[in-house]
Amino acid sequence: MHYETRFCTNCATPLESMVEMEDSGLKARLRCPACGWTHWNNPTPVLAAIVEVNGQVLLARNALWPPKMFALITGFMEAGESPQEGIAREVKEETHLDARSVTLVGAYEFLRMNQVIIAYHVVAEGEVRLSPELVDYRMMDLKDLKCWPAGTGYALADWLKSRGHEPVFFTEEENAERRRGLDTPPEPAND
Repeated sequence: MHYETRFCTNCATPLESMVEMEDSGLKARLRCPACGWTHWNNPTPVLAAIVEVNGQVLLARNALWPPKMFALITGFMEAGESPQEGIAREVKEETHLDARSVTLVGAYEFLRMNQVIIAYHVVAEGEVRLSPELVDYRMMDLKDLKCWPAGTGYALADWLKSRGHEPVFFTEEENAERRRGLDTPPEPAND
């Protein structure tokens, strides 16, 4: 689902595309003609975890994804928490695993979603119990992991390199197959 900011969050006036002088020169942005509020449309920080349990990496499938699509644990940071605290919380909420160490892998662009992904390697322990948001998971040996050509896939590739493994990416055809149905709207419920 795509959301669009259309109204001022300060006074509820409909926003208009207005050109104003900014530090870098003239810039068109959605602005409020009544109070001057500006919708900056800054990228959203998203946290991602390469979850390692007993030497294997956990890949999970979101309930909204096609059957062949598995990826890293991801989530949004909450106000008042550090990125490290946020990813440990997300891992706990989504898998019931306890983070024992959290190490930064890097930051990655995800332009399609206007996000910046902050990826971590999380060594975790416990018994996997998925949240309702997730429907399946796989525990993968490092040598069997394949990366995908998007933000978290690049994070996984960088982490594999740091572990002495040459990352292998899905071919274009394999990636299309694992994503098949992802961009299809869900069928309406029958009443």
